[in-house]
Amino acid sequence: MQQIQESIYELIVEASTNLPGDVRRAIQRGKARENHATRAGLALSTISKNIKMAEEQVSPICQDTGMPTFIVHTPIGVNQLEIKKNIKVALQRATKEGKLRPNSVDSLTGENSGDNLGPGTPVIHFEQWENDYIEMRLILKGGGCENKNIQYSLPAELEGLGRAGRDLDGIRKCILHAVYQAQGQGCSAGFIGVGIGGDRTTGYELAKQQLFRPADDVNPNADLKRLEDYIVDKANQLGIGTMGFGGEVTLLGCKIGAANRLPASFFVSVAYNCWAFRRQGVEIDPATGTIHKWIYERGNEVAEDIATQDEAVPQTATPTAEPSSEQQATTTAEQTAAASQAREVVLQTPITEEQIRSLRVGDVVIIKGEMHTGRDALHKYLLDNDSPVDLNGAVIYHCGPVMLKDEAGWHVKAAGPTTSIREEPYQADIIKKFGIRAVIGKGGMGAKTLAALKEHGGVYLNAIGGAAQYYAECIKQVNGVDFLEFGIPEAMWHLEVDGFAAIVTMDSHGDSLHAGVEQASKEKLASFREAVF
Repeated sequence: MQQIQESIYELIVEASTNLPGDVRRAIQRGKARENHATRAGLALSTISKNIKMAEEQVSPICQDTGMPTFIVHTPIGVNQLEIKKNIKVALQRATKEGKLRPNSVDSLTGENSGDNLGPGTPVIHFEQWENDYIEMRLILKGGGCENKNIQYSLPAELEGLGRAGRDLDGIRKCILHAVYQAQGQGCSAGFIGVGIGGDRTTGYELAKQQLFRPADDVNPNADLKRLEDYIVDKANQLGIGTMGFGGEVTLLGCKIGAANRLPASFFVSVAYNCWAFRRQGVEIDPATGTIHKWIYERGNEVAEDIATQDEAVPQTATPTAEPSSEQQATTTAEQTAAASQAREVVLQTPITEEQIRSLRVGDVVIIKGEMHTGRDALHKYLLDNDSPVDLNGAVIYHCGPVMLKDEAGWHVKAAGPTTSIREEPYQADIIKKFGIRAVIGKGGMGAKTLAALKEHGGVYLNAIGGAAQYYAECIKQVNGVDFLEFGIPEAMWHLEVDGFAAIVTMDSHGDSLHAGVEQASKEKLASFREAVF
């Protein structure tokens, strides 16, 4: 079974580092629709660069490498227990080598297993079939988009859309509402899988199964095909846009499946997936354990064609020469500031209140100096304890990086932002207690944090979700780490950065881009209340 273990390892690395061809083409189509001289245009350009960097460096596309979920079909007589053992060994190896982040956490103690193994991790579904080969599919679905999954029980009353009944129109309303409620928090532009029917559990399973369909396939059910096309069209009219910045592209794909249900139950389950749509599959020879076919077109096989298409699309303020990796973040920020008529401001940490008060929503900020990562465990700890470092004038980055350690010390392998709204119960108090001046994350925060930014002089900076390689390039040194006992993702990493670009989306004057986009999209959603498709 040594060779099958190697094949599984190859599958894991491919899924984590090389976005498949159908997903790349969908992102390219979205990028072509978006105005490059906007915040959303910047986000899609950054996403494209990040995809290329991850492929070239064979490093995770996104730092949240998700919950590894395997769907395995085996011929009769194949030992499924041996396959399961080899999946676990391959996962341990991929984690140790920095291809996956250690993501398995004890739900009661919060302890991270460190190797992506534990009760319920990974998720493995086995099914026998009559074919003579093993089929193994893997999806790496991160927590940010997993948190935006939603399930409806019909009939229901939906905000902006009214009553959703037990019919195709009610299903239509549920799916539109699912896209609306996600806003930019699931790293839009994204994909959704929808399961109609089943029970509470199988409805979600059916929804996730839809995410394994090729992005450009055609639903054999005419009604569902029509609904899929309708949802993509109308979702992109909501104006939520990439990262929730506003814009033309909110949804890149919609796949819908249906199953029978009980008469008393009618569930519509929606599985949201970010743009970093990491799924791949292989066919394996059960006799040798070798891969004889990749199920989805590998990303590097279409990268050159997409690069050629990119060159054909007019760019705004494109430099005459390709910048070095160290210059890319700053160059992109300069282009965006010029294209969108926003200001570009360089801030050296620690940052003063006066500097913060001068910023407005839409400004492009470039951070230099030390910043500190902080997620759920750290925020909870800091409420009742002192910080190990001085945070007055500091920058807190909502990030759980992928880290590797060797004889030279710690190295950052991937470091994109995590969804910030989880820290809403803590953030205002932390800002007040420690004098934090800037919070970096994705998806925006709520009214309590906005009020604290205004009262104490702070800003929220939105980084591009999933762009883990792009931001890792901006980190020049790991200055130290505290609270490793929380696990690598939840530890407090002290990072020296240069050229770390993000956009002010909540300022110290009470303005919030996120609140504005949500209100505008809510009004647009209401216009689809009586729509016929």
